[in-house]
Amino acid sequence: RMSPIRPSVAMARASRPVRGAVVLLALAAAAVWFAGAPSFAVPSPATTAEVALAQGTSAASAGAAALPVVGGSHYARQQRPAAPRANADGRLAGDSTTDGVSLALAAAGCATAMRAAAAAAESTEKKEEEESGLKKYAVPFYIGLWYLFNIGYNIYNKKALIAYPFPWACALWQMTFGWCIFVPLWLFKIRKTPKLTVQQAITLAPSALGHLATHVGAVIAFFAGAVSFGHIVKASEPVVSSLLNFLFMGQVMHPIVYLSLLPIIGGVGLASASEMSFNWLCFGAAMGSNLGSASRAVYSKKVMSGGNIGENMDSANVYSVLTIMATFMLIPISFAIEGPTAMIAGFKAAYAAGGAKFL
Repeated sequence: RMSPIRPSVAMARASRPVRGAVVLLALAAAAVWFAGAPSFAVPSPATTAEVALAQGTSAASAGAAALPVVGGSHYARQQRPAAPRANADGRLAGDSTTDGVSLALAAAGCATAMRAAAAAAESTEKKEEEESGLKKYAVPFYIGLWYLFNIGYNIYNKKALIAYPFPWACALWQMTFGWCIFVPLWLFKIRKTPKLTVQQAITLAPSALGHLATHVGAVIAFFAGAVSFGHIVKASEPVVSSLLNFLFMGQVMHPIVYLSLLPIIGGVGLASASEMSFNWLCFGAAMGSNLGSASRAVYSKKVMSGGNIGENMDSANVYSVLTIMATFMLIPISFAIEGPTAMIAGFKAAYAAGGAKFL
């Protein structure tokens, strides 16, 4: 099936016969103009001067006959031959040759300009079609990458927690390793470095706390229970987001949106009731992760709507800044709960048991 023609392409194609008609009309007008001239030969300067002199002599004789009598004598001024009159554009009156050439050049220029405009329109149309084709498949591509990396993270995160049963230390190290991604991008000027004041950092602190709860809650949930059950509970995050949007933003969705949440609630309840390895720590940590993620989204939306959160704070840099702030928040909490001594001892035990063979 042929794709429909875009309006700009149709206009460019339709302008081609118009250009042809303009050129033909210009040539026809030039031909008529030349045909109406007395001669196609340009008069020589001598001939032009003789004609002008003859016309001037006749006018002088007529003027001398009309002069009054002063002192019994006829005084007549010597009349100069009248110069040929020129038009406003500087051409001699009756110079149809120049008019015809100008008209032909103007018609050719008009046709060239219309052809250039049509070519530019076609080139722009092709670029727009290529960009729209890339954007068409960009979202499914990124969703597929997100699922792929998420599956890999969940599997290896569970293996790491089995080999090293310190979830707070794992969460701290994972956030710290995230610095290895965005800090080099800033150092090598691949991405613009964000700039924040102390007051703006304090404003973003609640979002960083929600970021911390999101990550730590997920790690603890995977540590305490099955990965599948933890993700089933985390699937209820839209329910928590809708509730927080209503409480803090006053945003009321369409009733169909709320009805679409009922299968999620029912599925989570059914999975929790039938889960053989159900435990409250896994369920509570997963729900805490949902609460932290929804709070981060709602508060960040409210703060970013004001537009005063620093320089170069696009979505990627906002996530990086929240990761840095959450890391500093997590250091004292993880040291207080698990302690650096226990973390080091557990790491030595995991390394002695097989090291990084699970990778």
